[in-house]
Amino acid sequence: MYAVIPITACIIDTVYGDPRSNFHPVVLIGNLISYIENKLYPKKPALPKDLMLRGLLTVCLVLLTAGLITSFFVYLGHKGGILLYFSLSALILYVTITPRALARDGMEIYHLLRDGDLVKVRARLSWIVGRDTDNLSEADIVRGTVETIAENTTDGIISPLFYFMLFGPVGAALYRAGNTMDSMLGYKDDRYLYFGRIAARLDDILNYIPARITFLLFAASAYILRLDWKNAVAITRRDARKHPSPNGGYAEAPMAGALNVRLGGYNYYHGVAEFREYMGDPKVELKAFHIKKSIIMMYLATAIFVIFESIVIFFTW
Repeated sequence: MYAVIPITACIIDTVYGDPRSNFHPVVLIGNLISYIENKLYPKKPALPKDLMLRGLLTVCLVLLTAGLITSFFVYLGHKGGILLYFSLSALILYVTITPRALARDGMEIYHLLRDGDLVKVRARLSWIVGRDTDNLSEADIVRGTVETIAENTTDGIISPLFYFMLFGPVGAALYRAGNTMDSMLGYKDDRYLYFGRIAARLDDILNYIPARITFLLFAASAYILRLDWKNAVAITRRDARKHPSPNGGYAEAPMAGALNVRLGGYNYYHGVAEFREYMGDPKVELKAFHIKKSIIMMYLATAIFVIFESIVIFFTW
């Protein structure tokens, strides 16, 4: 029965999606991170070592809190019998994965592009990317969307499933807490360069193996969908390590290769240009339909890994 928990969590996500609620566990984790940050971040200028120590303490407190709360629910599940344990485990895993949310965001942008409403689509894209979106062309909007879907296939799907397979519901919850800390604290600006460094490094470590699994899953998905899987492999070998993240390229490069497009390039953050190394070759121009193809690849990659994970759990747990 435990082996079908990943399948059940994905079914729940497919039916209900990721509810936009202030009581969603990830939102609550974000509130916890903000609360601890406000308590620990120094009110006066501090040395880098002091900031890193405070950042480390923040990471430890968030992980400890998330781990204890999740362990409490798992304990209740054990005490309540197999059906309650199964239900709570499936629900915990469900709130850590985001395939339908990724698809929803991508399709909303796709439909706005098809309607030709660039003003609305630029505003909508700003919900899911950190870059400036006010003056983006259609190709740049598609690029930002495809990059987000590719990279978040690792962060929002494969990684939590991977840590569930290794450590159960607590592993999935701890991963989500670590990833949320990176999204809130892992910036290289004046405030977070040192305070958020531990959170950023933790996220790099946690995603190292899942990112490379994502590459294999995207290559397999491209093969099944009769996309350019050989190019997905070749572009990953050539370009993945150029990405500023040690893991992001292993999701973006195979996606670019499979679709025969080029990702990366210049992004603007608060009006300041930043160049991100190219992933792939511009064999075809980025168009709205590439968003749909990236979503299909994301879903197929998820399905392959969930089936694999369920088989592994069946024979090992």
